[in-house]
Amino acid sequence: MAEPTTRGYTATKDQLRTRLRRIEGQVRGIQGMVDDDRYCIDVLTQISAVQAALDKVALGLMDEHARHCVLHAPDELRAERTDELMAAVARLMRRG
Repeated sequence: MAEPTTRGYTATKDQLRTRLRRIEGQVRGIQGMVDDDRYCIDVLTQISAVQAALDKVALGLMDEHARHCVLHAPDELRAERTDELMAAVARLMRRG
């Protein structure tokens, strides 16, 4: 059972990296807000924005996983890949 050499996100890897760097910058901005003793609600608003951005990345990865890793899996692996995807969805929904 060799893993494929490409992942579902391989075609959009540059976009994914760009989005993650942007999120990283947002998190550093929140750290700066805390260092500067900014108003709590402003900090919470930025945290919410980061969470939404991460959710968008996660949804994109799930979509790519479903289209690449699940749909194109050999028949004997399709159920296992579907179970993995659903477990990942469950983990994301449990946060908070």
